[in-house]
Amino acid sequence: MDVADRTERGRAAGRPQDTVALAGALRLAMGRIVRRLRQAHAVGDISLSGVSVLARLARNGPDSPGSLAERERVRPQAMAGTLARLEQRGLVSRAPDPADRRRAVLSLTEEGRTMLEHRRSESVSRLAHALEEFTPQERQALTDALPLLDRLAERL
Repeated sequence: MDVADRTERGRAAGRPQDTVALAGALRLAMGRIVRRLRQAHAVGDISLSGVSVLARLARNGPDSPGSLAERERVRPQAMAGTLARLEQRGLVSRAPDPADRRRAVLSLTEEGRTMLEHRRSESVSRLAHALEEFTPQERQALTDALPLLDRLAERL
């Protein structure tokens, strides 16, 4: 797509062309980063959605499948599949909700916590290695952009 097409598409959507161009560039850059990190993990490794659920359980504690689906912004059916794979691998455990025994809550197991830490350390190590080639000013620019990227993620 050339600049004229992006400009026309941006105007058609009622958005300035520079906003549309920025959105496209962000999507491409973030996609490349995620793909490269994903490629570094072994075949059969846990999915990104699984890692996200493990991280949420580690950060926020036990939660219900419905609440996890809502927070992860996925359909309950998709979350059920993710949780089934995590349970099968022993990374999460399911128990009745003490407040409402009809509901289930999922918790991170010790094996899940270990898997999450290992996965994080691999990804962080790869990113840190890549960032070593950046100047201090470039690393500061990335640091300064982090709150904006977090806010962008929340709005999607």
